[in-house]
Amino acid sequence: MRFGFDIDDTLINLREHAFHIYNRKLNQNIGVEIFRELKTVEIHEAFGLDKEAGGKMWNSLLEEIYFTDCPLFEGAKELLNKLDSEGHEIFYITSRPKQYCQKTRQWVKERGFPVSEQRFFCGMQDQEKIEIIRKLNLDFYFDDKPAVLDTLSDIATKVYVKDQSYNQEINIPRVKEWAGFSY
Repeated sequence: MRFGFDIDDTLINLREHAFHIYNRKLNQNIGVEIFRELKTVEIHEAFGLDKEAGGKMWNSLLEEIYFTDCPLFEGAKELLNKLDSEGHEIFYITSRPKQYCQKTRQWVKERGFPVSEQRFFCGMQDQEKIEIIRKLNLDFYFDDKPAVLDTLSDIATKVYVKDQSYNQEINIPRVKEWAGFSY
C-alpha cells in the first residue's frame, strides 16, 4: 500500500518546539497549556504578536525551528519503519520552503525515518500539495492542516487528521497517538 505523511505537526511536534523557542527568544514564560488551547496553526498570538510581527519572527527562526532538537511524536518513527519493513511505500509531502528541502530530507533520515529520495516531496504551496496527493494515488494520507484536509474529501485516499487544537472542527478519522495506531 501507499502511505503519505505530512511532516510538521503530523510526525514531529514542530509548533510546540517553536513555542518553546519563542518563549526563550522573547524572554517570556508563556505556559504550554496556552499553546495547547490555540485555535490557529500560527502561534504568535500567544506572545501578543500581530500577524505581521509573528510572520517575521517565524521566518527569522526557520533554521532553528526546523533543524534543531524538535521532538518526534511518540510512535511515529516506529510506525513508519514498521510499514516500510512490511513493504509499503512511504511518501513524505511537506510544504516547507524549497530552500529547506534537501536539509529537511536529511534531518528526517537522521531521526530514523525511512526515506526514499523519489518519495520525498517538498517546497510547494498548499494547492500544489493537494495536487501531489491526488496524483500519487495514495491509499492513506495523514496531515494536520485544515486547509489541506478540507480539500481531500472527494478522493479515494483514506485521509486522517493528526489531532491538534486548531483542527477540532474537521470531521474525519483522527490520530491522537501514533503508538498503537492501526489503519
